[in-house]
Amino acid sequence: MLLAESLRFSAQALRSNPVRSILTGLGMVIGTASVILVVTISLTSRDYILEQVEGIGSNMIFAYYVSAGTTAAADADFIKMADVDTIRQELQPDIVAATGVMSNFDRILIGGKLQDVKIIGTDEYYQAVRNIVISSGRFLDQGDLRMRDKVALLTDQLAARMFGTPNAALGRVIRLYGLEFPVIGTFHEKVETFGQSEVERDTVLIPIPVLRYFTPVERIDPLYVQVRAPEEVDRVAARVQDIISGRHRSGATYRVDTLTSILNAAKNISLILSLVLVLVSAITLVISGIGIMNIMLVTVTERTREIGLRLAVGASAREILTQFLTEAMMVSLSGGLLGILVGVAIPLSVQVFADIRIPISPVAIVVAFGVSCLVGLVFGILPANRAAHLNPTEALRYE
Repeated sequence: MLLAESLRFSAQALRSNPVRSILTGLGMVIGTASVILVVTISLTSRDYILEQVEGIGSNMIFAYYVSAGTTAAADADFIKMADVDTIRQELQPDIVAATGVMSNFDRILIGGKLQDVKIIGTDEYYQAVRNIVISSGRFLDQGDLRMRDKVALLTDQLAARMFGTPNAALGRVIRLYGLEFPVIGTFHEKVETFGQSEVERDTVLIPIPVLRYFTPVERIDPLYVQVRAPEEVDRVAARVQDIISGRHRSGATYRVDTLTSILNAAKNISLILSLVLVLVSAITLVISGIGIMNIMLVTVTERTREIGLRLAVGASAREILTQFLTEAMMVSLSGGLLGILVGVAIPLSVQVFADIRIPISPVAIVVAFGVSCLVGLVFGILPANRAAHLNPTEALRYE
């Protein structure tokens, strides 16, 4: 039997039971679409997570004081601006910038009520290291630090609460620690950290030499370092650890972390999630394959007399095997192709209506199509083999 003839007979058999054929192929549609959607969701979530982590600051190291060990904590144990300056000098070829953060609190008038706000003291390098976005006005400059100018920047949320809009806050004056601070700018983090960093919703940023006047103890927490090259992050982090530990008394503990570990953890979580979802999709495809096999076994039983007649007039077992295997492959491939269309159409629709970039993996499409072929072949062999080995005499007698 020629392949074209086998395809024609298979198509006729499938058209004779359209509802059964559609329901059988529906499982393949769902399974194949699931594979593509799972991979797409995994890639999108991974890219989003990595983008959020990297948006906090590229190639960033952060260090902070942990404890004094077995002795009582002392002022000298805390990280100082002198430590920041030393890191800048000794690691200048390897880093883009280093900056420090001091934090305090004060009460200011918001909507006619005194409310607590966080005061951050830092320098001109903070914006670049922490990916701070200026919404209006400007950031701190060297002149502000050198002259100890009493100027302030507000988070966009705080500016909106106090003055209506970020732009409306420019040039206005707020009172901190009983002194007047003109607002020179408003800002927000490039990636929202939801208060998990030093920047909270209601935060005021001022020059660190000015905040030092109102803070009894100088304590940099954290110290940030931006490294030039990603491959140098671990080495520079070790040097930062050595510099800080070497400038303070033995026994004091300092923690130096990098975003590399966070990025690796995010990648591992994404990988595990992808594997779990792919496994679920694979189970769906296997169930679909079992459905195809069951339907084909029923078809063989229903068409026993037809098979016996063909064998009696000279059809070979190989030709019968080819015909029923072709039917199983047609159901599987038709469902697989429709599943690919569905799996690609959904992300494209989301991109059009939600303006969100969703990567569609060509590898996922190829794998989904290959799996569809494999499912049809593997689960079609048993019923096709059963049909090919029927005894012609017994088959003709079958009622």
